[in-house]
Amino acid sequence: MHVAASAPRSSAVWWAETRTDPSRLHAWLFAQYRGEVTAARRILDLRDAHAMPGSRAHRLLTVIAGQERDHAAWVGELLRARGLAPALVGAPEARYWKQTLPGVADLETGCAVGAHAEAMRLERIEVIAGDAAAPPDVREVFARILPQERFHERAFRSLATPASLAATGAAHELGRAVLGLEA
Repeated sequence: MHVAASAPRSSAVWWAETRTDPSRLHAWLFAQYRGEVTAARRILDLRDAHAMPGSRAHRLLTVIAGQERDHAAWVGELLRARGLAPALVGAPEARYWKQTLPGVADLETGCAVGAHAEAMRLERIEVIAGDAAAPPDVREVFARILPQERFHERAFRSLATPASLAATGAAHELGRAVLGLEA
């Protein structure tokens, strides 16, 4: 396992470093675009593998995947407005997912992994959306994404169980560590 060499950072520290460096900001936006596209696919795969058509879980996962596609479109528009072409460039950000996806055995563990990941993502989005010093275009897009991401975390958590959240917690913490994020 490769663990980040730098000390764990908070979302606020990470954002302060990222927002002021255009190349780093653009690389992160490309990663966000790729992440939103792949999240939609991953959620539909979870739905199709483990949720009964017509069930509450099937409906919620369908809505979440659609919203992730919307987020990809919004980040794509942001990239275009900055003169960049949205593309799935670079390798997928798999460090976190390599730690967490092997624990998905059923709907409950898949949703627990989703709840943990969305809670972690919310930390960053809340920092960005609440930062008056953030680039206004970036802040606006992530302020639009924020309420839907809050819904995603709640929906995933509602489909998980206390046991599945506990069972996937250690892998989530390993995933945070490889990303260099504070627990």
